[in-house]
Amino acid sequence: MKLNEIADNAGATKSRMRVGRGIGSGKGKTAGRGVKGQKARTGVAVKGFEGGQMPLHRRLPKRGFNNIFGLDFNEVGLDRVQTAIDAGRLDGAAVVTVAALKDAGVIRRAKDGVRLLANGEIKAAVKFQIAGASKAAVAAVEAAGGSVELIPVKKPSAEKAE
Repeated sequence: MKLNEIADNAGATKSRMRVGRGIGSGKGKTAGRGVKGQKARTGVAVKGFEGGQMPLHRRLPKRGFNNIFGLDFNEVGLDRVQTAIDAGRLDGAAVVTVAALKDAGVIRRAKDGVRLLANGEIKAAVKFQIAGASKAAVAAVEAAGGSVELIPVKKPSAEKAE
């Protein structure tokens, strides 16, 4: 098998229909668009239009609240940290920070900070410097001989620049 011998299976591809090329082609004149009207023209996008009836997305009530000051944390379980320490990607003796977790591949990108959750268990005595932790996670880390130091997170400023 050579590169120039590679071909699709028979019937795998269909050649495109050339529209608007005379009455004999079967797709001449209106090119399969019917006659006149908005949808026969170019640049038409009538998404959500229901023929004048109130569209579904407007009949349903609005719901929820989006807090513009809310913080988006990376949630990291104790089991992920222990796995990284066992694999040698994370130094258990050093202080574990957001940068250390990112370098170890435990988190992909730093958002507003890291919050430690009590998923799984941790055996190493590790010092954490992170934005948040659940009570169960703090208890598990301290039971293993480590400590959790919560660092304040800088919230986005709400004042206008004057």
